[in-house]
Amino acid sequence: MTVLLQTTILPPLENGDRLTRLEFERRYRAMPHLKKAELVEGVVYVASPVRVNHHAKPHALAMTWLGVYWAATPGVDLGDNATVRLDADNEVQPDAYLRRETGGNSRISNDDYLEGAPELIVEIAASSASYDLNDKLKAYRRNGVEEYLVWQSYEARLDWFRLREGRYVALEADADGIIRSEVFPGLWLSVTAFERGDAASVVAVLQQGLQSAEHQDFIARSPA
Repeated sequence: MTVLLQTTILPPLENGDRLTRLEFERRYRAMPHLKKAELVEGVVYVASPVRVNHHAKPHALAMTWLGVYWAATPGVDLGDNATVRLDADNEVQPDAYLRRETGGNSRISNDDYLEGAPELIVEIAASSASYDLNDKLKAYRRNGVEEYLVWQSYEARLDWFRLREGRYVALEADADGIIRSEVFPGLWLSVTAFERGDAASVVAVLQQGLQSAEHQDFIARSPA
């Protein structure tokens, strides 16, 4: 007697697939060679190969900026391309996030993923046509991401949004071209230096923020 064993072959993740978050995770785990895929509003997005000048370099600059702040600020946590479970229809891999370790809106799950909305998310987007500024922005707003910074590589444009009364409004640079975070005191960014890719100037302006009274007060109020 011959016994036929039936095996289930999982379909691969494809751009445009409409999946639940659980099915998305199941297929993602079955594709260990895949470096980045996201579920945004129930739709799968598989990342394209990463270009140097339009993604890798601005990503490195953003991580340098956030990393210096993280090193100088107890009570905050920094992540790079970590999986974030926002809700039943959204599981994303933002280029970077900054979150409060205690008293914030997110936590690290038992299986080592981030669940909930980090306070600040940074994305390197190709252009304003990217889903980073459309469906993903809506998902971040709805889930309570308090600040959302997007660098549009092809337009060489930086937008920093602040969540107020359920909607995103753009934070404006001051007369010196600096935007100051309202959620993380002392997190200052020179927009013009970032646009030039001038890492030394980006860090120099951040150091001014780290020496500010607002940052010192933030550290003093942070949980031990």
